[in-house]
Amino acid sequence: MRAKLIDGKAIAESLREEVKQSVDERLSKGLPVPGLATVIVGDNPASRVYVRMKHKACEEVGILSIGHELPANAKQAQVEDLVRKLNADPKIHGILVQLPLPAGLDEESVLNTISLQKDVDGFHPINIGRLAQKGREPLFVPATPSGVMTLLEHTGVKLEGANAVVLGRSNIVGMPVSLLLVSANATVTICHSRTKDLPGIIREADILVAAVGIPEYVKGDWIKPGAIVIDVGVNRVEDDTLKRGYRLVGDVDFEEAGEVAGAITPVPGGVGPMTIATLLQNTLRAARLADGNG
Repeated sequence: MRAKLIDGKAIAESLREEVKQSVDERLSKGLPVPGLATVIVGDNPASRVYVRMKHKACEEVGILSIGHELPANAKQAQVEDLVRKLNADPKIHGILVQLPLPAGLDEESVLNTISLQKDVDGFHPINIGRLAQKGREPLFVPATPSGVMTLLEHTGVKLEGANAVVLGRSNIVGMPVSLLLVSANATVTICHSRTKDLPGIIREADILVAAVGIPEYVKGDWIKPGAIVIDVGVNRVEDDTLKRGYRLVGDVDFEEAGEVAGAITPVPGGVGPMTIATLLQNTLRAARLADGNG
């Protein structure tokens, strides 16, 4: 029996419609339009694509979005001065600095400059610190990990007491999603490409979140029958049969895993749409915080 497909695109569309309705309601009450500012440093093609997608999504739900671009040779002070200017702009409720930043820039210092109330990407050290502490609540949770948790919620899986394996330990996905799973009372194992007997550990997982960045790394016989598989990876693999010359695959061998898992996200169409939908939710929340209605 094939695994149930977790349709992130459909779930994200529902969330985006909820945001649009809330924005329309704000406007009808005379409240300010939620505003998102993006900052991109350098000309990383992937970063530019992601930022364009975020601006398009904002436009579709009625959120004001303003893009700021700095050259790859921008100085640390230039980036941080721009962020401070956006902190002080009442029209801007959320600030997103597109990562990664060019070599030579202090990423943590830039993120630390963002106002806590405008940190819609959830990467401010205080927000991450609160996420890591029992009984503390961050103002914002990073968009991709939050989207992963929403997808798990839609599967109906019971997180409390479940064995969850997170493959990957990045600051953007692996570590935050591990903390969210711990908060949901799952028993969490964090793995990576150097973990000993990785297949054996993954076979014990009721829930697998794969975010290691290696194409089709996780094979079908690594998956516990009936497990929930959330594939965060987006990798380009050469494919001469396609006009564009490549296809997108996840970190999990989708065809093999689909024969074993209970439910699985596709790539594309799984986690990706949830990231943008969650960013829109966070921007709306930031506007409400500015209203005094957090």
